[in-house]
Amino acid sequence: RAGGDSAPRTAPNSLSPSASLSLSLSRCLFRAHTRQLAEGAPGSSEESRRNNDKGEMAEDSALRRARRSGHEFAEFGENGWTGGAGVDAGSPDERGSMLDAHKQGRSEFRWNRDEGRGNTRQDEPKLTSSTFALTGDSAHNHAVVYWSGQNSSVSTPCFHASDGFFSFRSTDYGSTYERMNDKVGSKTVLSYLYVCPSNKRKIMVLTDPEFESSVLISTDEGASYQKYRLNFYVLSLLFHPTEEDWALAYSHDQKLYSSVDFGRKWQLIHEHVTPNRFYWSVTGLDREPDLVHMEAHTPDGNVQYVTCRAQMCTEANRNYPFPGYIDISSLVVQDDYIFIQVPTSGRATYYVSYKREPFIQIKLPKYSLPKDLHIVSTDEKQVFAAVQEWNQNDTYNLYLSDTRGIYFTLAMENVKTTRGIGGNQMLDLYEVAGIKGMLIANKRHDNQVKTYITYNKGRDWRLLQAPASDLEGNDIHCILPFCSLHLQLQMSENPYLSGTISTKNSAPGIIVATGNIGAELSYNNVGMFISSDAGNTWRPIFEEEHNIWFLDKGGALVAVKQPSVPTRHLWVSFDEGRQWTQHSFSSVPLFVDGVLVEAGAENQIMTFFGHFSHRSEWQLIKIDYKSIFSRKCTEEDYQTWHLHNQGEPCVMGQKQIYMKRRPGNYCMLGKDYSRILSAESCICRAHDFECDYGYERGSDGNCKPAFWFNPSTVSRSCSQGQNYFNSTGYRKVVLNNCTKGVKELYTPRKQQCPNRPPKGLLLTTKDGKLTAGLGSNVTFMVHLDEGDSLRTNIQLDFGDGTAVSYSNLSWTEEGIKHIYKSAGIFRVTAFAENTLGYDTTTLYLHVTCPVEHVQLLAPFVVIRNKEVNITAVVLPSHSRTVTYFWWLGNNTEPVITLDGSISHTFQSEGMHTITVQVAASNTILQDTKTIAVKEFFKSLLLSFSPNLDEFNPDIPEWRQDVGRVIKKVAEFPEEQLLVAVFPGVPTAAELFLLPYKNQSEGKKKSEEALERVWVSLGEIHEDALNQNLVEFELKPGVRVIVYNTQLTLAPLVDSSPRHSSSAMLMLLSVVFLGLAVFLIYKFKRKIPWINIYAEVNQEKEQEMIGSVGQGDSTPKITLSEFSTSKELMEKELDARVKSKYLLRVGTGVSSKYTSILFWVLDALLPS
Repeated sequence: RAGGDSAPRTAPNSLSPSASLSLSLSRCLFRAHTRQLAEGAPGSSEESRRNNDKGEMAEDSALRRARRSGHEFAEFGENGWTGGAGVDAGSPDERGSMLDAHKQGRSEFRWNRDEGRGNTRQDEPKLTSSTFALTGDSAHNHAVVYWSGQNSSVSTPCFHASDGFFSFRSTDYGSTYERMNDKVGSKTVLSYLYVCPSNKRKIMVLTDPEFESSVLISTDEGASYQKYRLNFYVLSLLFHPTEEDWALAYSHDQKLYSSVDFGRKWQLIHEHVTPNRFYWSVTGLDREPDLVHMEAHTPDGNVQYVTCRAQMCTEANRNYPFPGYIDISSLVVQDDYIFIQVPTSGRATYYVSYKREPFIQIKLPKYSLPKDLHIVSTDEKQVFAAVQEWNQNDTYNLYLSDTRGIYFTLAMENVKTTRGIGGNQMLDLYEVAGIKGMLIANKRHDNQVKTYITYNKGRDWRLLQAPASDLEGNDIHCILPFCSLHLQLQMSENPYLSGTISTKNSAPGIIVATGNIGAELSYNNVGMFISSDAGNTWRPIFEEEHNIWFLDKGGALVAVKQPSVPTRHLWVSFDEGRQWTQHSFSSVPLFVDGVLVEAGAENQIMTFFGHFSHRSEWQLIKIDYKSIFSRKCTEEDYQTWHLHNQGEPCVMGQKQIYMKRRPGNYCMLGKDYSRILSAESCICRAHDFECDYGYERGSDGNCKPAFWFNPSTVSRSCSQGQNYFNSTGYRKVVLNNCTKGVKELYTPRKQQCPNRPPKGLLLTTKDGKLTAGLGSNVTFMVHLDEGDSLRTNIQLDFGDGTAVSYSNLSWTEEGIKHIYKSAGIFRVTAFAENTLGYDTTTLYLHVTCPVEHVQLLAPFVVIRNKEVNITAVVLPSHSRTVTYFWWLGNNTEPVITLDGSISHTFQSEGMHTITVQVAASNTILQDTKTIAVKEFFKSLLLSFSPNLDEFNPDIPEWRQDVGRVIKKVAEFPEEQLLVAVFPGVPTAAELFLLPYKNQSEGKKKSEEALERVWVSLGEIHEDALNQNLVEFELKPGVRVIVYNTQLTLAPLVDSSPRHSSSAMLMLLSVVFLGLAVFLIYKFKRKIPWINIYAEVNQEKEQEMIGSVGQGDSTPKITLSEFSTSKELMEKELDARVKSKYLLRVGTGVSSKYTSILFWVLDALLPS
């Protein structure tokens, strides 16, 4: 922006231009470039900001990049915070700024000779001007301007076009230009231009990556270039603030490179860096001048704050100032401060490092509960932060911190915001340049927006007094607080226009702004207003909106109408806007798209950019305004001016006296103009102090503790025998210079640390999470609100059988680390104790490891209306850290359990699908199985020849395919067969015989029919299987034989509750038989005749009655003689197995009786 300090010092300034000027026009390529600048390209914003306080050269820059009225936020939230204020328009010195011609509709306007309303018109002195037309550029509707060179007559305009980037160079301050593209080769397509901030003779131009990736370097103000190839595409550049040959380059694939020879050679720093989150070292704070701060990504997707040296950034040389992970796009390195946001599951948590000290959590009022936070400024020894609280939507609260940036107090509620370029939120807050502690803000209250002003950094606010009369001299009846002056505080979308409000460091007290008079801020019926006494009184100067710039270090003002109307005149005032003289700068009315005011040198030159019509070429008009000055100013041309606040001479604890040129003197100020003549400290009074953290200002003006704050709380670092400063509820406004007076009354008092029991013990993990991976290093943080940290014993039980103890809390400041060797939920307990008492707290930590395999175990066929157990087997096994999601049958909503088993009853016949999902850590696995639900069924156990095991990969798909093959060789209707191949080896299967689909009626008849079919099938298959006649070909040359493992002799399984008498007889027979066997086995040594019978009658074959079935015949099991102990065990085991299978004969026996019988047999049979 031309015209000087038209916005707070916190906005990133461009670098001061010299006599060298460079321009660019674009149509296509520049649109992408503009978008980059709007997003805060580091090469444009950070370098400008770091040169903010370099003195008059930076302050009087004619290319202020959007010296804006409102602050651009350092943005948090999903996008993270974007850094310093004002990052949405690139630095014109480094990357150029946009001139948008807005040609459409220009032919509709008519030139009005009455250019604007001033107080006085005088004879029109002629200005020396020259016009240069950019021939052939009528299709271009964007321009970018660069300044290059250092105190020379070289100016270099460059032009972007739809078919490339064209650059021109002037050696006579912009009177004539020569094309620079011929110097780099006609085939070279250029894209962006950068000027080194610390040596403006050095220029770096990038080629268009669509054609090639190269950099062109000039060390002679663009007179000649050397070309160097690059193996990456440069997205943005960031120059070092002091070392002219050092630069950082950010590539399109998120890699960061460094160069120490002005772009000739590049070295990779990091492979994955967040866009716009890399910074050079800050002089006086970082030990190494080549230190790079960056926000880097880890391979697993986390984000860390990393520092390293530019040419030595291997993994071994990297440092991590903040040990944990941070939120993406949250790192801001700005002045004395470094800000980060840490990832939390609930409320946002912010940390700050002051002068590179360890990070400390930022303390906002307890219930501010921010959902968005932005850093507004940091350059006045404190932090301005805008916080959108939980109950706000389009407004923010303004908070001010202490010097260290830790404790924040409320300065103003409900500050209005507007949407800026690129969609960034802009806070309607303006820091007046040249006067310390003076702010202007627009506040929303009761659906009205009003403008307020403060002279003590937000301690006190008041409305603006409206002018007493209008331009015609008529009285304005505007009575506070019902009517006041309201100002627009938005930035200009065109950085070459002045915007809605302008101030300048070298012209303290002068404020020019667009506004309206009334009950609230309005954007209709606006005019231009000026204050010469720092906002105490205001005067109207124009009835229409104008762009106004400061000339000659603020000694004069120049005004031009808004670019929507063509003009050929400009207005100049030498008496702080009281009188305006009209001057012609063009013979034809011009649509003014932008103005550059060259400053920082002895010459007085302005450059106008614009079009005569919507189809004409770009016109560059150079204006030498030296002729409007009659002479250089002498001491007699100056007068003193006392800064005051409505008559109060003490502002920020000082009586400040400035030297200003007497209004109306047509003299040139020169470079050695003194701003502040004297500053005398005042006696401290109440308005020099603001409320301390935890205190709020009451209706009586006194600071009182907030309901959530305990003023008796003493820092835990305060140990017995030491002293601490007890707050009085007030703290001195930062940079306030008052002395004595009430200073002792409001200053914190020195007191001895009391001996007190521990209270407010808090246990957390360092990353704020309640989960940790198995084998990872978990860091626990112990915090104590109250208590003597040096005399309080700390014990920490990790919940896995290990614990640690520390003699005092100071040993735990770095955190307590522990590695868990097993998964589970652990109860971690902290215990703090001293001689006066104790406190304890508990944390439950979930230690998990990823699930590698899940297998669903369920029967293949189940009976309708019978409860069935389903199990999910998880590998590796977890304890209480796995969540199971079950979808059973046609249920759309899952059943969620922490147990790997679930019981379910199927109500209808058919094929039902069961799905289970297992979630552990960040892993989710799934398994699915289909179950047949029938009223009754039969089954046969099968085994296979060993050669099948050689081809068994033990996966579900293979088992399904083998099952289909077995169904084919069974020679039975496939719809009545179901073959289930079991997992594992040796390979085994079960063949199920199912009833016909339409057998719901005549169930008994169906059972009998199926029984006959089953007996027939059993006889046929038993013979075939026993004779090895059933086989199939798995692959050529590989034949697999199917064996009968166990043919079920049981009749149909019935789901009805009835029990036949034969089944009950079978059950009782088995029970009595089992008891008899048990008694004989138990007491056989005490009955001699039994032993003798067994010895004498060994040859005689013994018979034992087995279980009784429903049929008339009773199966018999023959017991061979027990020749050896080994054979005896085998026979007993065989009998045990056969008994269990024989139980299946009793179809009518319920599962309850079957379970009892199994239990009896298990108890009776010797192991």
